[in-house]
Amino acid sequence: MAKKNNQETRTKLEEINDSLSGIEQKFEQHKKLIYWIVMGIIVIALLVWAYFNFVYRPNQEKANNELNKADSELIFNQDSVAALKAYEKIIKNYSNEASNRAKLSAASILYAQGKNKEALKYLEDYSPKGEVVGPASQSLLGDCYVNAKQLDKAIAAYDNAIKLAGDNRAYVPSFMIKKAYVLHSMKKYDEELAIYQEIETKYYGPGSMDAKIERAKAMGAK
Repeated sequence: MAKKNNQETRTKLEEINDSLSGIEQKFEQHKKLIYWIVMGIIVIALLVWAYFNFVYRPNQEKANNELNKADSELIFNQDSVAALKAYEKIIKNYSNEASNRAKLSAASILYAQGKNKEALKYLEDYSPKGEVVGPASQSLLGDCYVNAKQLDKAIAAYDNAIKLAGDNRAYVPSFMIKKAYVLHSMKKYDEELAIYQEIETKYYGPGSMDAKIERAKAMGAK
């Protein structure tokens, strides 16, 4: 019996050794491939590090400096023409956070100048950022869509502004009222009425929306 157990043990050890030998052989066969894969990963990591430190970071700093100069033209010199040129230069030359913010600033100036189409181009390419600026940008986008008579898109923009504003009690009702005005122009009076009632209940209190509620009901809202 002991001899049989020894033979079984040896057989198992031989199987393990054979298996290990097979792994070693496969490793030897693919050693060059593994080496190049590892080297490729290292090279990619070094390239990412070099790009961040020698390209991205310097560009970001340069763009931020130009953005500060543009802001100064607008805020301190009150020169919207010079500021707009500076913002558009940043948009053209960079594709980073500074460029994103420049799109919103340029759009705001263009909208104030009555250049709705040009403002819309920048706003549609803008990525909303921040709890205050983000919702405001989407409200402005909605305003541009209203002027362009793209009312469904305007409502979607106001909805996004409401969503981004979260529980901001100063922002949310104003965006809701803008949405209600658009719904009124689209003759969706029931939806308009629902918004006024929600504002009255959640934000401004009883009686605050009476005139608007009566107007919607007069148009047939129930």
